[in-house]
Amino acid sequence: MLEKRKLGSQGLEVSALGLGCMGLSFGYGPATDKEAGIKLIRQAFESGITFFDTAEAYGPFTNEELLGEALAPFRDQVTIATKFGFLDGKPDLGMDSRPDTIRAYVDAALKRLRTDRIDLLYQHRVDPNVPIEEVAGTVKELIWDGKVKYFGLSEAGADTIRRAHNIQPVSALQSEYSLWWRAPEDEIIPVLQELGIGLVPFSPLGKGFLTGAINEETQFDANDFRNIVPRFSEENRKANQVFVSLMQSIAKEINASSAQVALAWLLAQKPWIVPIPGTTKLNRLEENINAASVTLSNENLERITAEASKIEVQGTRYPEHLQKRVGK
Repeated sequence: MLEKRKLGSQGLEVSALGLGCMGLSFGYGPATDKEAGIKLIRQAFESGITFFDTAEAYGPFTNEELLGEALAPFRDQVTIATKFGFLDGKPDLGMDSRPDTIRAYVDAALKRLRTDRIDLLYQHRVDPNVPIEEVAGTVKELIWDGKVKYFGLSEAGADTIRRAHNIQPVSALQSEYSLWWRAPEDEIIPVLQELGIGLVPFSPLGKGFLTGAINEETQFDANDFRNIVPRFSEENRKANQVFVSLMQSIAKEINASSAQVALAWLLAQKPWIVPIPGTTKLNRLEENINAASVTLSNENLERITAEASKIEVQGTRYPEHLQKRVGK
């Protein structure tokens, strides 16, 4: 079974790896067949994962419904994390974190998730039109009401994290963090360490790139989010293969896969980091879970960090209009 890790200092404890469920319904092409999605989520639980991540925006709403149905038989043995913050649950329409919207969202999400409480409730993106103090205060009230247990933020900047934490302690920050997106190390991780907040990295495998399964010839589905990500342009995929080569080199030495090396590196950074790789394939799920058993020596870690630091990743991680929503 997977070891447990603590997120924040309010009592939230989860499996060392979680399951990011977005890709089952949204973002990477057609939604997975419902029965296949339920099977994968339940297999994750049976394999030791107790931390499941969703959001109203994934669908919208369909991913929460899928997760609610899949986890219903063992609801009290798992931690469900979900997110609010977009107008009508649709990122294209912009942000909406008004207090009344948050309350209405939570009531609707509880029904979709087939539960009486949300274990970890994140603001998906910071709303420039609603002071973070109002957002944190609203979640604080929802915690008093028993509808929410813990508060989280996603892709928030250091100042916002501090201001929110002053109103309602933040248990976790969800942000992209991986060997090819290490920006959180500069300012965010030190703030989390100082305040006692856990980090939940999404896209810990670089949206699949660090697995080695993607190259310049890969054709993405027409609805795949990666089609608009500059880092995934054909020429940048070719240039960024040097990252994959590093993963593969280490993986060969320790008899692991590239994905396992990337996840093991993340797990080794801090004891309060819990990555949430997503997948639609049972064999990839098993591979990711086994990464928690991969031990990287100090020599391995130093080599990975040193060599990765010399590589300049080609392409930004978001197109400009989406990048404007992060770090606020």
